[in-house]
Amino acid sequence: MGFWSFQDPEQVHYTFNGQAQGTNYLISYYHNSEKVSQGQIDSILLVIDNSMSLYKSNSLISTINESAQGGELDFHFLQVIKKAFQINKETDGIFDVTVAPLVAAWGFSSEKIRKLPDSNQIAQILPFVGMENIELNGNYLKKLKPEVKIDLNGIAQGYTVDVIADFLTQNGIKNFLVEIGGELRVEGKKPDGEDFHIGIEGPVNSINNESTIKHVAIIKGKALTTSGSYQKYIQYGKDRLTHIINPKTGYPVHSEILSVTVLAKGALSADGYDNALLAMGIKNAFSFLDQYPDLEAYFVYKNEQGSIVDTMSNGFKSILKN
Repeated sequence: MGFWSFQDPEQVHYTFNGQAQGTNYLISYYHNSEKVSQGQIDSILLVIDNSMSLYKSNSLISTINESAQGGELDFHFLQVIKKAFQINKETDGIFDVTVAPLVAAWGFSSEKIRKLPDSNQIAQILPFVGMENIELNGNYLKKLKPEVKIDLNGIAQGYTVDVIADFLTQNGIKNFLVEIGGELRVEGKKPDGEDFHIGIEGPVNSINNESTIKHVAIIKGKALTTSGSYQKYIQYGKDRLTHIINPKTGYPVHSEILSVTVLAKGALSADGYDNALLAMGIKNAFSFLDQYPDLEAYFVYKNEQGSIVDTMSNGFKSILKN
């Protein structure tokens, strides 16, 4: 933890950083006293990890995945699964939290694989993928098939950002930045009146995972999350297999989009939609955004000539620093 004073003598800058959910986090806020401690932040992160972390064998999600029928959800799990059902419906099944067996089969889980799955293996897994295989009755998540397994990694980080941001707000903190694994939310300004400047990364090329700051954005009262197929992939011959799996085909998605950054009111929403927008492809992604005015997005993609180009929705342009 560190702190230092700015022009406003009443405002002190507090920062905390550490590790959670398999990645790094940074909390930065301004107040005249230390209203929130790193210990409190770490306690919240631990509770959420114990709920939705696949890397913990004794977490609630791990317990439900190993059970035949399902189980009762805690508050955090319940909020995330409700949002997952909503986004699944809105994206026509592109976003799906039951892809865990496919994620594992393609080697994107904590367990390493010896070879890539063949069509027979995929065909055996697909009957257990699809959110029609789970039902939410109150706070009980029922599995209609014992083999169904859930993966919330595509949405849980965004939710966690919102939980931390709401905790800061509840403690009277009005100016802050919360970032977990690149997913972030910003409220207010710095004491000298300066806005929080956010660098938006994107791939330099499609050959490796090198990235650079493409734009600088100014956001407040909003969340920003990024999904990039250029960072998480498996190289198989000449093919690069992305970590985003199509739940309908069972195979990694083939999309010209290399990176998508989503702007939304909350990080849960932004995080939930970014993978789905990447999987849709440019044309369908913009058609989708037209239906949801609360979402804005920035895309880096490979055009028909093979060049790396970018584009964005009109609302996203408004947050870029001139």
